[in-house]
Amino acid sequence: MLLIPAIDIKNGQCVRLRQGDMDNNVTVFDDDPVAVALRWIEEGADRIHVVDLDGAKAGYPVNARIVGEIVAAAGSIPVQIGGGIRDESAIETYLERGVEYVILGTRAVSEPHFVADVGVEFPGHIIVGLDARDGKVATDGWSKLSHHNVEDLAQQFEEDGVIAIIHTDISRDGMMQGVNVDASRALASALTIPVIASGGVTDISDIEALLAAEEDGVAGAVIGRALYEGTLDFAAARKLVNDRAGT
Repeated sequence: MLLIPAIDIKNGQCVRLRQGDMDNNVTVFDDDPVAVALRWIEEGADRIHVVDLDGAKAGYPVNARIVGEIVAAAGSIPVQIGGGIRDESAIETYLERGVEYVILGTRAVSEPHFVADVGVEFPGHIIVGLDARDGKVATDGWSKLSHHNVEDLAQQFEEDGVIAIIHTDISRDGMMQGVNVDASRALASALTIPVIASGGVTDISDIEALLAAEEDGVAGAVIGRALYEGTLDFAAARKLVNDRAGT
């Protein structure tokens, strides 16, 4: 089970949102995203999750320089990045900066053939983030709810060479209400590639619930606000995971 700290970047700062609201529900946690990344790496993170919130809104990478600095600081720890990645050039930009995994969102949903193209062009590096409410996929920073069913799209992307799906329940993201394990488990059960749960992780009980779903294909969790507000101790969560794994 991968526990992946999240670093959301807006205006050069490490922030967290509630339900994707970039205008009215922003909390600034640190002015230095690179220092935040180093903190989680020092505490044993196996991977870092970065979101370029400005890029998600603009439709193209805005904070690529900071992401590159995070990658450099992370060393051998892989970094995955999402937000505003809507063409091959953006993918190349990040891979050239040392990012290991690129997360596609809005364009993957609006133009699924794009995923098939880049899955071939950049094998082993493409993850799709599916942000959903009530089984339907949301796009454009969660401002629009599409007609696409989450499981149907995920199965298509699996065939296109995507290596994992990040599944976010947007009704819970940043709300500290607990992760929607049932939804992530249902999605994972429909796939052979791993599903990484995101949105709502609040405390150690959520990690326990996710571990119970690991055999169904839930392979990790992206954790944000709970780490920054201290309701989840990262070291304790990692110890729980390691104890269950017998390591």
